Amino acid sequence: MAKQRAHLNPGKRALYVILAVVLIGIISIAAFLLRARKSPAGNQVEKNQPPPASYAGSASCQKCHAAAFADWAKSHHALAEHNIETNDLSAFQHPVFFGGLSNVQVFITNGQPHVIAENLQSKPEDFKIERVIGESPLRQFLVPFPGGRFQTLEASYDPRSNVWFDVYSNENRRPGEWGHWTGRGMNWNSMCAACHNTRLAKNYHENTDDYSTTRAEMSVGCEACHGPLKAHNEWQQKSGGSGKPDPTLARLKRQQTFENCAFCHARRSDLTADFKPGDHFADNMKVALVDRTDTFYADGQIRDEDYEYSAFLGSRMHAKNVICTDCHDPHTAKPILPGNWLCLRCHALGSTNAPPINPALHSRHQVFGFDRNGIATNLNLISYSSAQIKETGGECINCHMPQTVYMQRHGRHDHGFTSPDPLLTKEAGIPNACNRCHQDKNADWALKFCEEWYGDKMNRPTRQRAQIIIAARRVDNDAFKGLLTILSSEEIPYWRAVAAGLLEPWITNGVVQVALARGLADTNDLVRAECVRALEPLVDDSNPAILAGLQERLGDPIRSVRIAAAWALRARMNHSSPAWQDLENMLAANADQPVGQMQQGLLALTEGDSREALTHYRKAVEWDSTSAAARHDYAIILSQVGQNAAAVEQMEMACRLEPKVGDFEYELALAYHAAGQETNVIPALQNAVQLDPSLSSAWYNLGLAFSAQGNVSEALNALLHAESLTSEPRVPYARATILARSGRIAEAKAAANQALRLQPDFKPARELLNTLNTAP
Repeated sequence: MAKQRAHLNPGKRALYVILAVVLIGIISIAAFLLRARKSPAGNQVEKNQPPPASYAGSASCQKCHAAAFADWAKSHHALAEHNIETNDLSAFQHPVFFGGLSNVQVFITNGQPHVIAENLQSKPEDFKIERVIGESPLRQFLVPFPGGRFQTLEASYDPRSNVWFDVYSNENRRPGEWGHWTGRGMNWNSMCAACHNTRLAKNYHENTDDYSTTRAEMSVGCEACHGPLKAHNEWQQKSGGSGKPDPTLARLKRQQTFENCAFCHARRSDLTADFKPGDHFADNMKVALVDRTDTFYADGQIRDEDYEYSAFLGSRMHAKNVICTDCHDPHTAKPILPGNWLCLRCHALGSTNAPPINPALHSRHQVFGFDRNGIATNLNLISYSSAQIKETGGECINCHMPQTVYMQRHGRHDHGFTSPDPLLTKEAGIPNACNRCHQDKNADWALKFCEEWYGDKMNRPTRQRAQIIIAARRVDNDAFKGLLTILSSEEIPYWRAVAAGLLEPWITNGVVQVALARGLADTNDLVRAECVRALEPLVDDSNPAILAGLQERLGDPIRSVRIAAAWALRARMNHSSPAWQDLENMLAANADQPVGQMQQGLLALTEGDSREALTHYRKAVEWDSTSAAARHDYAIILSQVGQNAAAVEQMEMACRLEPKVGDFEYELALAYHAAGQETNVIPALQNAVQLDPSLSSAWYNLGLAFSAQGNVSEALNALLHAESLTSEPRVPYARATILARSGRIAEAKAAANQALRLQPDFKPARELLNTLNTAP
């Protein structure tokens, strides 16, 4: 399960003023596995939680749709969640399970499974287990907690090997952490339930911090994909034999079907917590994209627990209008054909307009059913099951859909359909399928064969795009030029959106501003939303054209864009406007998670309510004590309200939690200065520039701090470093003042003139130069 991450954007802040709060990025709304299980279908709704009146339950579909029902009943969807049953109890015959660095005991008492596990106070406690999510390759177990909660145990069971294991591996998460089994990162109501059940309503009550969660049906039933069917059942009973079309049924379009799958198969955050079949994904969720974090690799491959949707959005398959049900049976969820025969439905010679592929010749590996010349030896292979086909290395998915194992047991295929490129492995550590299999070889070995076999085809546009993103993540000086090319000419909207999001560090560049402003009118909502977010730092009266463009997006037809615009313009919003209501609903949907509290805290700060902001940030830190980003933001607000000692404490903790973040050390120096702990300022600034030599503001303030100590040579050296990294006139001006005080008048004049070359109307440099020119 992926933890929330901070999007660090090192600012150009003076040592004596804290100007901004860094907002955490996206929390992963984790949807646990959808797994298969042999058990009675159509699980009943819990007694005290009646289903919505328009839902009939999956069992009502069986009579008329027997074949589809039978397929579904054995699927991962039907068995996504269930109450403890007799055949679950065999797992609890093992008396002791060793998980991580702590011991967990499982046992049965009076037919009820129990676990002794670490509680919130770090002490062993006996907990009753009530439900199971998943079956194979692992089962996880739900424990009831106060406040209507269910928590997901770290102790998980692999029925294939009949062993227990720690789903966290050796992380040894502790109580108080967001991701500990007692924490909010493993809370069923918020993190699991919506994707393991049908038409879930989380029903979180912020005032009391509890839940009254309801659902139409346990597990992912028929109506999770087809919508409520009670009216359909009633119409069929009355008019089913009339031959007339059923007016109660609204068949989903291809895009709606695709986005219905995306609801559970995407790494995303909620905007409404109210998605239902037929709804537009972007009206209800914000999907995670390739960005500055390491959530995805630069070429779009999944790295963290990213699921399938994001990678697929960036693929050429999606660009050609392929959707999930073109490859997967909608009721079994399994591929509709085994092995390469699935891919050859489109990529065989003459099949479609897709590039024709001969698997044996293309892969240069042996392929089941083909000889070495690529001639099929058995044209009846489509009758084989996937289990009967022996993998030989030449299967399409081995190279273009490599697997990554999550939760210690679940290998998931990457749906980005990328091509292996060992050069990107050498340049940026991006994995390639060649070395995933040939682990005894290195990237040079793989690159040699790729270049021999495929020649100039290896230098494909996707490689160039990944190299641009790699450079942008490093904030290389000219990387924005490549991003602008992607934004203006990339065919796949996903990558235009990625480029827009990555352009933020160059937001002061006029060309970048024009390109992003143009992107506000892109035909794709992902692109428009990312352009809004990138332009947010320019929201002020000095940018009327950009301000007008952002205000126009408040009326965007897609909610995710409206919310992005409302957030960017939050200090200027009409609180009765529809876009503001969208924003408030989004905040309410995420109020039970630390990131939601941080968003509310930042909004309160924007409105000048520091007391309210502190309340929200204090709660976020309590809910995730190991979040460095939460402590960082909390520290800044504490400093702004004059609680400087407390701010230092929080920033020191943030630095201990994330010891390699230069910006945190820089903020710690600010906190030390505000608290009057001057002896700690220079060491903190030195740590900052050592961790991140590109922090111009840290070099600048280090120069000022050395100057305050009378250390002229070190001060000038630090300012020269800053000057090499930024074009801000204040830096050479500071150097000019130090030189003037040292009696080095000619050098001081030269530095002052440098400040004026950077900004001719920079008044302090002009005044200093006049003083130096008129001095006796």
